[in-house]
Amino acid sequence: MTRRERTVDVLVIGGGPAGLAAGAELAASGAGLIEVLEREQTAGGIPRHCFHGGFGSRATGARLIRADGAGLTGPAYARQCAAAAERAGATLRTGVTATGWAGPLTVDTTAPTGLERITARAVVLATGARERPRSARLVPGTRPPGVYTTGELQQAVHLHRQRIGTRAVVIGNEPVSRAATDTLRVAGLDVVAVVTDQPPARLTVPTLSRHRTPLLTHTTVTALTGRERLTGVELRHHDGRTTTLHCDTVVFTGDWIPDHELARRGAVALDPGTRGPAYDTAYRTTGAGVFAVGNLLHGVESADVAAAEGRAVAAPVLRHLAAEAWPTDRPSIAVDSPLRWIAPNLVGPGADAPLRGRFSLRAARRLHAPLLVVHQDGRVLHRQRLLLPVEPSRPFHLRADWLDRVDPRGAAVRIAVR
Repeated sequence: MTRRERTVDVLVIGGGPAGLAAGAELAASGAGLIEVLEREQTAGGIPRHCFHGGFGSRATGARLIRADGAGLTGPAYARQCAAAAERAGATLRTGVTATGWAGPLTVDTTAPTGLERITARAVVLATGARERPRSARLVPGTRPPGVYTTGELQQAVHLHRQRIGTRAVVIGNEPVSRAATDTLRVAGLDVVAVVTDQPPARLTVPTLSRHRTPLLTHTTVTALTGRERLTGVELRHHDGRTTTLHCDTVVFTGDWIPDHELARRGAVALDPGTRGPAYDTAYRTTGAGVFAVGNLLHGVESADVAAAEGRAVAAPVLRHLAAEAWPTDRPSIAVDSPLRWIAPNLVGPGADAPLRGRFSLRAARRLHAPLLVVHQDGRVLHRQRLLLPVEPSRPFHLRADWLDRVDPRGAAVRIAVR
């Protein structure tokens, strides 16, 4: 089948909060013809099926708060993000999937209207992240109905009005776990337990005790039981005991992985920690003219933070369109165990500060008031003591005022815990 070929100034791939904010800001800044592609039939990303409130209530999304200051529901926030992009002059196309690359800045797409090949002067990747399903977590057992991720659960309950079950177990201890338990209760299920392999200190689902839901810590899932329908979850506790929780529904929450397939197909280098594109403080990847924003880059932040990154990418995209040279041979920023990753993870020319002047990091385990040491080629560039404990389920931050001390021709910058 013949592909219709077109050109645009900036092609934004992904119509969630980050992509829509990028499209709106670029269009309002006079960047030319801006097109935002979204593979779903409705734009807005994850907030489309998050019916709780609070969206847009932070300063980064202040333009979208309700008159009472309480923030919007997810679907309302998604609608307003899409409307803001179109109002600014961006073209929003839904039901369009980017399937591959035909050149450094040329993307092949497919849609019900046919095949296209779109060439842009700059591409912004905003494809987001997804929760690891049960199969990717290597939990053995059969494949019975009743097994969900949080996103699948919310779509089934809120978008498709499906009947879920009666008794549920939630696996995970990230902020999204609370959203999963709330959705299950809205659907009329009894949440019999929340299970996490983390220790009991400073857990991130503080409201569970209010509902008298057991919170099983230091506990791992060893198998799922049932064939025609899920019948239970087998568990192993920290002391070696094994138990089975009888349930017909289980929800695997958190454990996010970036939707990096398109970036990988375009030979954009991935960071080994985040598994999203390697990028610098100006959201530039290793592909000339290819930028990346939002939760594609790091563990899932709120919709407001993703939207703030979408707005922030407009300035470096405009500089690129004005023929700013694309940097090469940028030192990487890496972390030592027990840290898992840092974002951004490349040092760009000019040592621009990242969003809010700080880096985001994650740890593999709980750390009590750690001392972070930034070093390069044997030189200590920065030391920072964190006053509060670090939890593995939440990002924490490192100041960026050491960037001007980095040798741009030196080895990788490393972050260690002392």
